[in-house]
Amino acid sequence: MTKKKSILNDQDYKRIITRIAYEIIEKHKGVKNLALVGIQTRGDFLAKRLAEQIAAIEGTTLPVGSMDINMYRDDWTKISHQPTVRPSNIPFSVDDKEIILVDDVLFTGRTVRAAMEALMDFGRPSRIELAILVDRGHRELPIQADYQGIFADTESDDMIHVHVLEQDNEDCVYRELKFS
Repeated sequence: MTKKKSILNDQDYKRIITRIAYEIIEKHKGVKNLALVGIQTRGDFLAKRLAEQIAAIEGTTLPVGSMDINMYRDDWTKISHQPTVRPSNIPFSVDDKEIILVDDVLFTGRTVRAAMEALMDFGRPSRIELAILVDRGHRELPIQADYQGIFADTESDDMIHVHVLEQDNEDCVYRELKFS
């Protein structure tokens, strides 16, 4: 049996994106030499929103790319015998740029590890940071977010479902609790 519990709504999304945008600007003392790369699928949409918010604050448009990491995952054979591979789109040089990877949920750290490996195939950034909407703990690798929306205390077999307006027609996050 499962039970759904709401974690974030559309207003929470707006506040989190705004807060993270200000945190990035403050930490970097502006946005010079920054670029955002969203990890497909929902991290891609969140990166675009973050770029829009930063542009509204700073008046500067950041380069934004998106990246498919499926072939870089160490567990892709467990997910599917034939994983779906989408094209990555990074229309700028990552060399010597400060790149902020953007994803929806940070769990074991394996997706972020794969994203860093994939990013290195595009060049050599001067720095890589991580912005995420939900940190749910249970790390298997020593990876932490530089910018975090919320921490959701979960059991390892719970699921976090992130919906974005662009893909799912709504902005919300809910936790699916499993119990016997």
